[in-house]
Amino acid sequence: MWTLQLTLSGSVVWHHGIMGVLMTPRGLLLTVSLASLSRSRVTASVVTSLICRTNKNMCYNVTGVFMKNWDSLDESGVCSTERDCDDAYRVCQTLDIPFHQVSYVKEYWHDVFSNLLKEYEKGRTPNPDILCNKHIKFNHFHKYAIHTLGADAMATGHYARTSQEDEEVFQQLHTTRPTTLFRDRFEIRNPVKLCKGADLAKDQTFFLSQISQDALRQTLFPLAGLTKEFVKKMAAEAGFHHVLRKKESMGICFVGERNFENFILEYLEPKPGNFVSIEDGAVKGTHKGWFTLTLGQRAKIGGQKDAWFVVDKDIVTGDVFVAPTTNHPALFRDTVRTDRFHWIASDPPAELVRTQMMECHFRFIHQMALIPCTVTLNMDGSVWISLSQLARALTPGQFAVLYKGDECLGSGKITQLGPSEFTLQKGRERLVASRQQNDEPIPDPVG
Repeated sequence: MWTLQLTLSGSVVWHHGIMGVLMTPRGLLLTVSLASLSRSRVTASVVTSLICRTNKNMCYNVTGVFMKNWDSLDESGVCSTERDCDDAYRVCQTLDIPFHQVSYVKEYWHDVFSNLLKEYEKGRTPNPDILCNKHIKFNHFHKYAIHTLGADAMATGHYARTSQEDEEVFQQLHTTRPTTLFRDRFEIRNPVKLCKGADLAKDQTFFLSQISQDALRQTLFPLAGLTKEFVKKMAAEAGFHHVLRKKESMGICFVGERNFENFILEYLEPKPGNFVSIEDGAVKGTHKGWFTLTLGQRAKIGGQKDAWFVVDKDIVTGDVFVAPTTNHPALFRDTVRTDRFHWIASDPPAELVRTQMMECHFRFIHQMALIPCTVTLNMDGSVWISLSQLARALTPGQFAVLYKGDECLGSGKITQLGPSEFTLQKGRERLVASRQQNDEPIPDPVG
């Protein structure tokens, strides 16, 4: 049976737009920040209820907070913010706790959405969920919980866990660390590890791979040992049927599910270009802008009988290169480079620092099978990642997330791709043709 272990010397604030607990002279005040997306409602409701029910004798004063990060007046699509807010209010009424709202619309626009638009214009495909956790939930909301509300910690509804016990969270000192380029080398600090939750099918460490060590040290994950099915059962037992009936959202973080092409064209000017065959250079059709497409997706090309898939983009000419099969060799690579890698522990693993190379596991899509890899550390803090097998549709702008066993080490944005299997095949064919023309011996292929 799961129980939330809290001591009367500390407090928590809980988030995922979900919730948290505060310490007051008379007890603990739990602030529940309810996210504006349906994907969080069941989790928020259950964790709030769970803490309320299992800690009745702990003198908690619980307050629910709805976190709004997107202004529906900014676009013409349908936004469910008001409906979500009403759901959050009903949960608080059921639990007989106060309800408040907090807005991070401006912060979300500047820190997440503007970045998203810039990345699309560069031909990349960003991950707004990872950026939202980094900039909003575990930065602005974390600071609000700790400094404004006076919380000792915050608890979120993510399916993840840390290496520290709950009691240790409340032993953290709330001191502002000096802003310097390098951390004090003599500082004694055992970093908190971010680890996979018990429900591996719902594990969300991928989306937490860019959060800071300071925020992680002050965070509880009450659902660490629970499965999604058990959480739904608890929600039903608590009487939250109105949130159980909601379908989980898989859309843009805090924006929701939309027709992506129509949505992005409300913010970026159309830049028509051609769909070009990667095999023979033939023009197959036209598109409204390379930023409406990502690598690996099926290209909607009018008049084409067979399916074509996006394999590359040229933002200078506006050409989007396509291939005739979903598993075309132009979609497969085994090497990527990231920007400066964000390590959850703040510093790279000792093994990597010592040898500049490390064996671990890689993924760039949530829940994709982990791939064994070799990581090479560069002088600028970026890394090269060499995979043990080819991966489909490795995409610039996405995050390369690394794991060592159950531990999520951190992530880095993919900025450069190695050659595709198609490019290597063409290179080998040209080499063979050149050697045949010059009557030179043809070496046997490696592997």
